[in-house]
Amino acid sequence: MERFHMRIWLSLLAKKGSSICLSLACRRLLKQTLINFCKQLHLQLTSKYIYTLLIFLFISITKYQNFVFSIHVILTLQIKVPYIELKCRLLGKAKLQSVQLYLFGPKNSHTLVKELKAERHSVGGCGGLIGRKKGAVAIRINYDDIKMVFISCHLSAHAKKVDQRNTELKHIANSLLPREKRKRDLTVWLGDLNYRIQDASNRPVRSLIQNHLQSVLVSKDQLLQEAERGEIFKGYSEGTLGFKPTYKYNVGSSDYDTSHKIRVPAWTDRILFKIQNTDNIQATLHSYDSIDQVYGSDHKPVKADLCLKWVNN
Repeated sequence: MERFHMRIWLSLLAKKGSSICLSLACRRLLKQTLINFCKQLHLQLTSKYIYTLLIFLFISITKYQNFVFSIHVILTLQIKVPYIELKCRLLGKAKLQSVQLYLFGPKNSHTLVKELKAERHSVGGCGGLIGRKKGAVAIRINYDDIKMVFISCHLSAHAKKVDQRNTELKHIANSLLPREKRKRDLTVWLGDLNYRIQDASNRPVRSLIQNHLQSVLVSKDQLLQEAERGEIFKGYSEGTLGFKPTYKYNVGSSDYDTSHKIRVPAWTDRILFKIQNTDNIQATLHSYDSIDQVYGSDHKPVKADLCLKWVNN
């Protein structure tokens, strides 16, 4: 017997560039995401889908910008969609300087929230810039008796620092997922994880991408290599990396980096999930993709559409 379907929309935008570009990028990202979400919500109103959550993550956004207000305005007042009038409510937020995670639900969804807690964990210094500390935040929520944890993080950069990123992930997990709290149904990680393409040089990588052969590079993805070795993300699932690497772009375009650094493109921005209650919950990832039409960052946003179904075995 089925009890419910829950649809969770997740999106993340890591950023570097001017605040003006960022504002435009965020608005465009949120509008596109919301329109797609409303299409799904429209289907839910005429089917068995009854619960929905929206998750937004922003990285390297200066802490002095009030994005809670901006997102509130976009989600609750200013966006008009061709399907329905959607009124959202901010259910929770978690911030660690440049890492900002927001959780929204439909207007009356707060009545289904039985527990909500925000946590954070720092993994390093400021890197020379105030407000750019790396680390992680988490929102732990009991939503209609479904226990979920959403963890967002920004890990150390550069291709050589694989072991450091692995260590940071383990420290974050030990801090935000302590053993006594591991009775949960769903855990989601999303963020600028900064894993790169192993032993790769710019020219061949860019040539493969230009010829739509980026799938050849997947086997060299550091995150997948480390997961296969059992070092990180044991038991987690991720969608297929069918989209182009999301980093590093020239701000204002879809052209890869032409600065003096000339970074090798990589899938730095990722969303992974794990179902702990496998006896009662099935998960289907309906989509996992980047949004190429957002130009205000040196990263491309990543989005995922995750559907949970309750089953009684």
